[in-house]
Amino acid sequence: METIEHISFRFEDLGRIAYADALRIQTEAFEALLEAKRTGREGVSRLFFCEHEPVLTLGKHGKSSNLLVPEALLRERGVALYQVGRGGDITYHGPGQITGYPVFDLERGRLGLRQYIERLEEVVIRFLADYGLRGERLAGATGVWLDPHVPGKARKICAIGVKSSRFVTMHGFALNINTDLSYFSLINPCGFTDKGVTSLAQELGVPVGFERAKRRLENLFERYF
Repeated sequence: METIEHISFRFEDLGRIAYADALRIQTEAFEALLEAKRTGREGVSRLFFCEHEPVLTLGKHGKSSNLLVPEALLRERGVALYQVGRGGDITYHGPGQITGYPVFDLERGRLGLRQYIERLEEVVIRFLADYGLRGERLAGATGVWLDPHVPGKARKICAIGVKSSRFVTMHGFALNINTDLSYFSLINPCGFTDKGVTSLAQELGVPVGFERAKRRLENLFERYF
């Protein structure tokens, strides 16, 4: 990978948290970093990890038709629904998933948005390699996949959708660790109808130590950002 200047950031594990609360926290960090840039001060980049209660989020250009059930059924199942300002289509967040929100000033690391997304993907690819899995990219489909070029076997393990303003980012990634994959049947994940989803536990055949996984991922962020 290319040499970059590192982005100094503060890490915070928010634990299990409602989506609305996490959105407020990352939005406040995003706006504070933007304000610092506007006034010529050095702001603080932040990295938040969390788990959400079951929730579906639809990106700003997402298609509502990719929600496959009535909203009333979502309410019956206790699944929230939010339309948000990130890129990408519809995805699921819930327990057993590491949802990450890097609120980064990309100019500090001399990164463009495309480079930033590729670096997020690279962190996840390196993370999966620690578990003996080969994560890959799929052209035209942001995120990290397993067997992306094998007909009928392509499955996404990490979704990525970000928002950027003046090179400050928010939103981020959703990495399936011990995720209940049945919730993905409510949607066409990320807008795809011909590709599957998976989790680390699904691939390994056993539950994965969640806290250890978070620490591994945090260490990789420190290394590659």
